[in-house]
Amino acid sequence: MIISRTPVRVSFCGGGTDLDWFANSEKNGGRVTSLALNRYIHVTVNARFDDMVRVSYSKMELVDNFEEIEHELVREAMRMTGVTSGVEITTIADIPSRGTGLGSSSTVTVGLLNALHNFAGREVSARQLAEEACKIEIDILGQPIGRQDQYAAAFGGVNSISFGSDGVFVDPLDLADDVLERLESEFTLVFTGMSRRASSVLSESPKDEADRLARLRAIRAQADEAQARLECGDLAGLGALLEGAWQAKRGITASVSNEELDALHDRILALGASGAKLLGAGGGGFFLAHGDAGLRAQLTAELGDSHRIIPLAIDFDGSTIIHPGSE
Repeated sequence: MIISRTPVRVSFCGGGTDLDWFANSEKNGGRVTSLALNRYIHVTVNARFDDMVRVSYSKMELVDNFEEIEHELVREAMRMTGVTSGVEITTIADIPSRGTGLGSSSTVTVGLLNALHNFAGREVSARQLAEEACKIEIDILGQPIGRQDQYAAAFGGVNSISFGSDGVFVDPLDLADDVLERLESEFTLVFTGMSRRASSVLSESPKDEADRLARLRAIRAQADEAQARLECGDLAGLGALLEGAWQAKRGITASVSNEELDALHDRILALGASGAKLLGAGGGGFFLAHGDAGLRAQLTAELGDSHRIIPLAIDFDGSTIIHPGSE
């Protein structure tokens, strides 16, 4: 049995500028400053006695031909890796695999590719995993998403990731140990209890095209500033930057936020956060909040009964094979 472990991601600033239509048309391209979170999706691949394919996720599929598989990410990952018969595939998620704002769908794709390649006897690089995941989701399946999630999941760590017509480049940030420790103690994730597929939000028509472009350019600049603040250890400044990023993002389309999400955001600030933004495309998922070392306890005490509170802890490994199977 092969088991891959692949992290989801948390984006500080820059989300939306990784969409091809923006990144490939802007002189400076797109930029996202993000990290991989130590919450994972595990994918197992095991040989079957017969030639059928069994896939287990939130439902179970058993088919004679992989082309009949309804789970499109599994089907296309099998096609791309050439592992198309005689296997059982299972996905197990630490968090819901859709609608969290943590890039979990792309994490599934990266983890599937890693496990299937390994099952076929191939070791592949993080870059290959990310590129193939993008090809499946964007080029083959036509999903209106960006490219940050696939690279964050494949590479792990804390990164500045740039996007443009010349490709995608991952620049790992060399942060001091005390900054990494403070990141994990001062930033907290708050689950809204709502979820919505990123593609449904991203495919929505903007309120105003010129306004959307201006907001995305501001968000692109915020990604550069987020990198600078991380590198100099100014986490309070990064927390305040989250607030500016949220205000820029929430006006792009009507479904990015709603009254309930706005009320939760305001309550997080009232409990002592210096800034908070909804992760991912919007419409639900997790808020990322910054505050002093006591904020998480305050959030847990006041919101913990109705909202899941998760510490920000970093994964530095990216997509990894944690069980390589028998020789």
